[in-house]
Amino acid sequence: MSHYYQFFQNDKCEYFPCHKGAKKEHFNCLFCFCPLYGKENCGGNYSYTKTGRKDCSVCILPHSDGGYDYIIRKIEE
Repeated sequence: MSHYYQFFQNDKCEYFPCHKGAKKEHFNCLFCFCPLYGKENCGGNYSYTKTGRKDCSVCILPHSDGGYDYIIRKIEE
């Protein structure tokens, strides 16, 4: 069974890659907006801004190898 549905890359996007330090060849754009953003215990690398917003700018979890499987498991919890 193929797993091509787990990976999508839009290297034509003006923001690609949207996280500094991410390796372009493995950067997964499938979850451009992380579906775990609303979860306080998402497991990603985040902080809070002075205004209380979640800042995920250094988190590459949804864009990394294994990110798809991780997100699906967290959604199912």
